[in-house]
Amino acid sequence: MMPNRFVILHNVRSAHNVGAIFRTADAAGVSAVYLCGYTPTPIDRFGRPNEKLAKTALGAATTMTWEHHTETTALVTKLRSEGVYVVAVEQTEQSVSLFKATIPNDRPVAFVLGNEVLGVPTEVCAAVDRVVELPMLGEKESLNVAVTTGIVLYHDLEHRV
Repeated sequence: MMPNRFVILHNVRSAHNVGAIFRTADAAGVSAVYLCGYTPTPIDRFGRPNEKLAKTALGAATTMTWEHHTETTALVTKLRSEGVYVVAVEQTEQSVSLFKATIPNDRPVAFVLGNEVLGVPTEVCAAVDRVVELPMLGEKESLNVAVTTGIVLYHDLEHRV
């Protein structure tokens, strides 16, 4: 049995991106999605389904385990204390290419992805075990967060099976 994998979304703005990430996380065998800060949730504070999120999740938001957390750094600290290896996906001076990084196959791993414009904040990057980035060879310096999540999860899956 493979160790659990988790996705942590920090202040992702778009419900469509969150829905797409739910669908990809389900397909890649992720155990739970943690929605932090103002990231939209499948159910709003009034108990109503988030229609935009549901549209791109295509049912995954109703079958996947998810939790909302106010503070990303506190969640990262909690997960690490429980033995989860936490990886932020962000471009920093300390980040290494996802394709060269060593990510444990023998323990649970959580991948942190951030806001569409601001990314994963410095304080969250400082709290994780490793920071990885995707190589950018063109003019643009980043990919859509849902696309990035898919690349990260399937790269990880390829190295676990």
